[in-house]
Amino acid sequence: MQLFFNSDIETSTELFTFDKTESRHIVRVLRKQQGDTVYITNGKGQLFTSEVQIANDKKCLVKIVNFEDQEKPWNYYVHIAIAPTKLNDRFEWFLEKATEIGIDEITPIICDHSERKVLKVDRMEKIIHSAAKQSLKYHFPKLNEPILFKEFINSTFEGQLFIAHCEETDKKSLKNELKPAQETTILIGPEGDFSPKEIEQSLVHDFIPVSLGLSRLRTETAGVVAVHSVAFVNE
Repeated sequence: MQLFFNSDIETSTELFTFDKTESRHIVRVLRKQQGDTVYITNGKGQLFTSEVQIANDKKCLVKIVNFEDQEKPWNYYVHIAIAPTKLNDRFEWFLEKATEIGIDEITPIICDHSERKVLKVDRMEKIIHSAAKQSLKYHFPKLNEPILFKEFINSTFEGQLFIAHCEETDKKSLKNELKPAQETTILIGPEGDFSPKEIEQSLVHDFIPVSLGLSRLRTETAGVVAVHSVAFVNE
């Protein structure tokens, strides 16, 4: 099944025209012809079945013939607040893998030790959309704008709160602390780890310091391990 994405499609949509890039993929690569079926999601939990009306590789027109509300396949909510990595491709790898596993919300946080403080949010969105389509997700994760750690930590939080850091302090095992079917927020720091001040601030806001295992992990690996740990506990 090939899944396409457009956030503008609603249940009231009757006809839809794909842009040039997707039209070319549908007509030239997938070789769709008039009368063939194309599946589309708006990333909000809905699957639309459409029928090709005009197989034009510049403006492929489809007619929406059915839509279904798709239940989210997991019964928890996981929010990862993570510092962007120095190398873009490593952060994009995290976005891709976390989306494939199943994540609800991502917030890039700019920390005291962050080496990258500017992000191309549009490109990040494209990485997420591509991974969601490939893994047949109908509920796309929410990507927030980058925010300073000191501003993020003063937000209002619900559910389980954890901070994964490398300081030699008393920490619990994330996998042992996680409870199923909960809203969970996990903080993942930059390559240079969270600063002592940031760790202290997180504790004031009731975040529990946790370990992700015996190995010292890269930022992007730690993010994926955190997402998978939540998914594993909820299996």
